[in-house]
Amino acid sequence: QVQLVESGGGLVQAGGSLRLSCTASRRLFRDNTMVWYRQAPGKQRELVSTITSDGRTDYADSVKGRFTISRDNAKNMVYLQMDSLKPEDTAVYYCNAEGPYRGYVIGSWGQGTQVTVSS
Repeated sequence: QVQLVESGGGLVQAGGSLRLSCTASRRLFRDNTMVWYRQAPGKQRELVSTITSDGRTDYADSVKGRFTISRDNAKNMVYLQMDSLKPEDTAVYYCNAEGPYRGYVIGSWGQGTQVTVSS
């Protein structure tokens, strides 16, 4: 059973914008903090942003002020609006549900969506 499906990635020039979407199963989405991670080639997966079930958000310092996370609880979807993109934002982006502590995720990783930012 597919739990997480990410979409919306693509190729964009530096300074451009993309909006990522993630569809989650109700079991994963309901009452859980949802998260976006990214993994660049040769690097470890890193946490980009989180949003609690009641809408509180948090961001990595590297994306603060440029990315905006949101969620639609009626649709079991989470979004990541990415503005002022930089080449260093190039990565595969994944969503998931956060477990009992930061860095622990509940769901199986999906395929992710590739974001490529050209300089």
